[in-house]
Amino acid sequence: MDAASRREHGSLVADLRRIFGDRLDAVVAFGGVPPDWSRSLALVTSLGMDDLSALAAVAPSWHASGIATPLVLPSKEFAQSLDAFPVEYGEIIDTHTVLVGDDPFAQVEIAPRDLRRALENRTASHLLHLRENYVELGGRPAAVEALVRESAPGFQALLRRMANLDGASVDTPTALAHWAARRTGLDARTVSDLLAIANEPAPAVDAVRLFPEYLDTVEALLHVIDRWPVS
Repeated sequence: MDAASRREHGSLVADLRRIFGDRLDAVVAFGGVPPDWSRSLALVTSLGMDDLSALAAVAPSWHASGIATPLVLPSKEFAQSLDAFPVEYGEIIDTHTVLVGDDPFAQVEIAPRDLRRALENRTASHLLHLRENYVELGGRPAAVEALVRESAPGFQALLRRMANLDGASVDTPTALAHWAARRTGLDARTVSDLLAIANEPAPAVDAVRLFPEYLDTVEALLHVIDRWPVS
């Protein structure tokens, strides 16, 4: 994380220290590929209604600085829910940087069977979301374009978790696209275009034209995950 990003999180960290005191176990920032560091996770010893009210009071100031509301969890709850949210927590683990405390993920491992099962559920849900929303939006080009752009980061997260399940290192969108084409047989051009949409402010990709291929790609990914072996 660069110095500017750390400064932006300074007020967030200060607020968390004030609210939780010695109950604040760790704070990490995390992002995608490339990381944007706008999101964060705070692990605490305990979390009550008074804490939530205090967090709610300062949240508008974070938003004004471009910092998203942090995910705040009791440390024990986080450890116990790894099997329930292996996709979401896997993204945090892979892209985090520590702001406060020791690295909370140094000894954390996500079980491959939990990850494969969650990936199948999430991919099926992603496909259903795309189909239903296309119909709900009436196929209007502007709305379909927004749908593709808003959902592309979720598709990227699914691919990243698949690569993780495969034991592959994919530090860039290009590396992820190459892995997906080689190991899953997904169409390389479609995957590259979706990753460009997920990561670039103004990608030279026609999102409306891409939508049918997007559907085919997610459907193919679901079949790949269904057959993926885990030990």
